[in-house]
Amino acid sequence: MIHFVSFVSVEEERRVRANDREYNEKFQYASNCIVTSKYNIITFLPVNLFEQFQEVANTYFLFLLILQLIPQISSLSWFTTIVPLALVLSITAVKDATDDYNEKWMNVRVGDIIKLENNQFVAADLLLLSSSEPHGLCYIETAELDGETNMKVRQSISVTAELGDPNNLASFNGELVCEPPNNKLDRFCGTLYWRDKKYTLTNQNMLLRGCVLRNTEACYGLVIFAGPDTKLMQNSGRTKFKRTSIDRLMNTLVLWIFGFLVCMGVILAVGNAVWEREVGSLFQSYLPWNPPVDNFLFNAFLSFWSYVIILNTVVPISLYVSVEVIRLGHSYFINWDQHMFCSQCNTAAEARTTTLNEELGQVEYIFSDKTGTLTQNIMSFNKCSINGQTYGKCTHCKERLDFTPFNPLADPDFCFCDDSLLESVKVGDAHTHEFFRLLSLCHTVMSEELSEGELVYKAQSPDEGALVTAARNFGFVFRSRTPGTITTTEMGRPVTYTLLAILDFNNIRKRMSVIVRNPEGRIRLYCKGADTVLLERLHPCNQELMNITSDHLNVTDGLRTLALAYKDLSEEEWEIWSESHSCADKATDYREDRLAAAYEQIEQDMMLLGATAIEDKLQEGVPETIAVLSLANIKIWVLTGDKQETAVNIGYSCKMLTDDMTEVFIISGHTVQSVRLVFGEKKKYSTDMELEFVLTACACKAVICCRVTPLQKALVVELIKKHKRAVTLAIGDGANDISMIKSAHIGVGISGQEGIQAVLASDYSFSQFRFLQRLLLVHGRWSYLRMCRFLCYFFYKNFAFTMVHFWFGFFCGFSAQTVYDQYFITLYNIVYTSLPVLAMGIFDQDVPDQRSLEYPKLYEPGQLNLLFNKKEFFICIAQGIYTSVVLFFVPYAVLSEATQSNGVPLADYQTFAVTTATALVIVVSVQICLDTGFWTVINHVFVWGSLGFYFTIMVALHSQTLFRIFPSQFHFVGSAQSTLLQPVVWLTIALATAICIVPVLAFRFLKLDLKPQLSDTKKRKPLGHSVGGAWRGVGSVSEGRLGARGGSRRSGYAFAHQEGFGELITSGKNMRLSSLALATFASRHSSSWIDTLRRKKHIHCHTPPSASGESSPAPSCISGSVPPLSNSSSVLGGSQDTSIEEETVMAPHQQNTQTVTPSSTQTPPASAAAPQGPAQALRDASVLSSSAVRCHSEDSPGGWTFTLGTLQVS
Repeated sequence: MIHFVSFVSVEEERRVRANDREYNEKFQYASNCIVTSKYNIITFLPVNLFEQFQEVANTYFLFLLILQLIPQISSLSWFTTIVPLALVLSITAVKDATDDYNEKWMNVRVGDIIKLENNQFVAADLLLLSSSEPHGLCYIETAELDGETNMKVRQSISVTAELGDPNNLASFNGELVCEPPNNKLDRFCGTLYWRDKKYTLTNQNMLLRGCVLRNTEACYGLVIFAGPDTKLMQNSGRTKFKRTSIDRLMNTLVLWIFGFLVCMGVILAVGNAVWEREVGSLFQSYLPWNPPVDNFLFNAFLSFWSYVIILNTVVPISLYVSVEVIRLGHSYFINWDQHMFCSQCNTAAEARTTTLNEELGQVEYIFSDKTGTLTQNIMSFNKCSINGQTYGKCTHCKERLDFTPFNPLADPDFCFCDDSLLESVKVGDAHTHEFFRLLSLCHTVMSEELSEGELVYKAQSPDEGALVTAARNFGFVFRSRTPGTITTTEMGRPVTYTLLAILDFNNIRKRMSVIVRNPEGRIRLYCKGADTVLLERLHPCNQELMNITSDHLNVTDGLRTLALAYKDLSEEEWEIWSESHSCADKATDYREDRLAAAYEQIEQDMMLLGATAIEDKLQEGVPETIAVLSLANIKIWVLTGDKQETAVNIGYSCKMLTDDMTEVFIISGHTVQSVRLVFGEKKKYSTDMELEFVLTACACKAVICCRVTPLQKALVVELIKKHKRAVTLAIGDGANDISMIKSAHIGVGISGQEGIQAVLASDYSFSQFRFLQRLLLVHGRWSYLRMCRFLCYFFYKNFAFTMVHFWFGFFCGFSAQTVYDQYFITLYNIVYTSLPVLAMGIFDQDVPDQRSLEYPKLYEPGQLNLLFNKKEFFICIAQGIYTSVVLFFVPYAVLSEATQSNGVPLADYQTFAVTTATALVIVVSVQICLDTGFWTVINHVFVWGSLGFYFTIMVALHSQTLFRIFPSQFHFVGSAQSTLLQPVVWLTIALATAICIVPVLAFRFLKLDLKPQLSDTKKRKPLGHSVGGAWRGVGSVSEGRLGARGGSRRSGYAFAHQEGFGELITSGKNMRLSSLALATFASRHSSSWIDTLRRKKHIHCHTPPSASGESSPAPSCISGSVPPLSNSSSVLGGSQDTSIEEETVMAPHQQNTQTVTPSSTQTPPASAAAPQGPAQALRDASVLSSSAVRCHSEDSPGGWTFTLGTLQVS
């Protein structure tokens, strides 16, 4: 079961009295102070030390320090342990304090009435009391909550709407009774008691924390929930202490090493007992035991602890200091990377933590938000089909059209390149005029004219804004509206239409219509909506045009499509329908169903005008990034609060869903059994609901979860962490992504349009999704590679160093005497060998950064944990033990019989110690040279400088000068000088080095020749073409291929629109015209090379080609001459082709793996309660698509929806 941290309240209901703090404080409601940090001044030291001592190694070194304080068992000074231990604890504490961030919001209390001004964040969950807008309306942006940047409307109840004066608000004493704190963003239930009356409150009366007030001068609200009780914080998880998989493995390895250390201590203690009993007793007369030792067993017991201290350097504490330094260096490399710097927003990438860098090289699952993360949420009018003729995306049109000479009211930011459409408008083509007339009338956009001719459109959805702007530039300018009229400028002439009715949009209808009367008195219905529903409602005479338009819709390359139609109504038809519509509107029961039936009645036998295609602006490089990350075997899931249609289209736009996924069908169900039907008898079933979801989703090539709450986003992440045990990364840009970011192993925040809440909760941040490719494939892979090489070498050199003591114990009577002097023991890991391995851990590379991006398969060793695991650890320590055997027994064998030139034997303790120490330093230095794959000036300075330091310090420590000053501390007087002058010593060192290094060289050469890794083959080849260039020039997917997708057309209208806005317009309650700044960015993405890339990958992975299912063309229509509704028809103005190297995509040839390539989407209920467990949260879902989507199911919150493509099961 997945445990989700949330703020669970024991309240059964909440009572709040306005402007009465004394009454409200007796309930002890939470204040509005929110602390997002883990520590404060009081708790920092104990909490941080507690976290640090969760590291087994830190506890281990503290234990050793205690042992070294006992003089009877310690042969080393206590400072050799306490200094590095204090250093590593201090460095880590400073780093943790820097990583931690404390963020507080404004200090308000429950029951307070606060004023918000335009563009301010809502500071707490408020009941809207009044507004500067008429009828208590206000406009908000909820991007921080659900990721949607389109405007939403909130309205106060009528009795408080007139309390706009501060004096009236100060005397307001209403009492509110409502639900307790919960995480349901789309529901609120409460009652206001005031002046002996009660008023029902809903979510439409609430302003939630995290929203932004837009286009509203000011509003007043009553604080209902504050601080951790707000719905936003109820959806946020607790800050977690994140540790990498290498950290967790290190804890296990340290325990093993400690067990190995105990075994060695026991062996040597037993040897000491035997030696003291058989041999040592003979020396008692002149070398008695030191008190309190009185027998050989007690002496062996003390000897055990002495050897534990001596042999503790198998895991030196300098290892942890070095790890922190390396991670810090990797973090600075991320911060300094100019390739991840966004010049537009002047924002650099930032590593907000230093503990997770190597985890970036092991990511298997990426969970991404949609709005603001993958997209800019900016729409552009790209193509259209009018009366069977297509316009837009012309290859011969290189420059954007200049509309200013033709239309002084044109939007200068509008971009369109096909001049043939403009010519059609200029010559007065009736179909073209009616097409743009429809776009200028059939919408719910609000307009504000800041100055003469300077129009600003306030669109509820960016789709509508793009369509109305297109109509504006082609001469049909929407100017203003009232509850009963729409005023336009058509080809330079002002025209006012009477607005008779708005047939509102909803998720089931997937269309909207308006009924208007022109100045000449003619009545016409204009309709736009999803082609899948609108084409079915056309007059039979439209069949030919419908077929042509359907073909045009089939080749829209994943754009958001929309069909347009009209219908002329007689006065009698209008009167009859108006009466039935009025009755349905006033019905008290089944009102929605009655209205839907009325709408359905009038929206029949329409005449087709054409279709539009809108591009949802992706962030720069999103399709390429997703394609490259997919080649790196990284699964990308999109978790969004948007509707199903939006998710489908974004999936196509960013190439998560492609036309190659031909074996596509949709299942809608509320139970596991209904979903299982898709797999027939081949799939292994599970009775566990959450496991069933994981198995089904992970069998798919692409997964998009729509209509998910922030807490459900985190729940999906937790499910994968639990069942797949894979490294997860979550990326988002809004407060609604915080739970997901905190739950994943790695959280990445996008510093975009939705504030910095996600950034503050993240581990890494940057401004563009495309930078994720470099963060993982370059910095992540390098960090993992460097850390693994560092650890392998560190364990090797310390086992080689320490195990010499073990072998020496058999020749010194197991007396716990060290081979080296204590200064060499102290300086070995701090001075002699620390800097070269640090340089390797910070700067090493196996291939350049460009090659890492060029060959994504290089990323897979990190996912498979190949470079440092238990097997590699044992290989390292085996090499270290072998080296220690050579380093001890070769000098021992040679020096035992060797003599100086004057005949004096060399078989003394000091000569042996100097020879062994020198051979050790030289051998490990040669080994670091072999292990270093990328040499810098710093590497050279550190390697050769460390050798120089060794000889300099050794000669100084053995000098007469230090002996005269400290005679009791420096016993090896002149040993270094006399030893290193002997040729036999250097021959011994050379022999030991050769015996240690030659087998390593031989093994590596054989491995490189017989079983080279991908990085080895790429290292030797000249830099080729980048991924983007490798498929450049492949060409677009053929229209015939796209045409085979049939039912995959998607309406661009039903995406971000909110039901009920049309009714609000006709009521006249929102007629104050406010401004809306519409951001515009230009961005285009080539998709053909990604499709080719995926096809090649499928071929190399032995995936059987999926049958391309043919679907009948959707109905289209033809209409003859379209009579203009308005007589205004005056014309203004005058008349490198390269293929991928096989290694890039042929890694599956080297592995006996099975390829599963469907695509799925799971849609948790948007209005569901906070999930108490995965089964409850995922019980209901809906359906998405992969390639061909023919969705006959409604966009309901219930049921699972999976779109599967090319599923291969055993």
